[in-house]
Amino acid sequence: MASEGKKNPMKDIKVDKLILNCCVGESGDRLTRAARVLEQLTGQQPVYSKARYTLRSFGIRRNEKISVHVTVRGEKALEILERGLKVKEYELLQQNFSETGNFGFGINEHIDLGIKYDPTTGIYGMDFFVCLTRPGARVARRKVRQAKVGWPHKIKKEEAIQWFQDKFEGVVLSKAV
Repeated sequence: MASEGKKNPMKDIKVDKLILNCCVGESGDRLTRAARVLEQLTGQQPVYSKARYTLRSFGIRRNEKISVHVTVRGEKALEILERGLKVKEYELLQQNFSETGNFGFGINEHIDLGIKYDPTTGIYGMDFFVCLTRPGARVARRKVRQAKVGWPHKIKKEEAIQWFQDKFEGVVLSKAV
């Protein structure tokens, strides 16, 4: 009786953060140009990531800066996510979704996001990774009175897929066509 027509507001899913990653595979001028692209897209200062170990076949040394990433939250994250999904035509694969309810995808050209092409910069691809959360997830991260988030409150793969289909009217394919 009490649950008829009412929805639990604590079960609402929202975007916690959007991580944009642009891995160039080498340090130097190409990496700084990729950082400029991310800064142009988000309006935030990107962070450089270093290689964890040396790979001679790729010409990468340990602790060499090889990629840039930026974390975006709030309304700006939703706006950039919308532009990224428009490039993918709102189609994702089932394997794009993790078991913990997050999802990610990649695009090949940043100019598809609406950034004007600049010959001095070039064209870069990037990865989008979206972390979803529910209200009350802070109890697992706070300092005082920290507690675990219960299993019914954690976001599952099916719930993330359902949220994506409802919010963006997207299509989730089982296999690549």
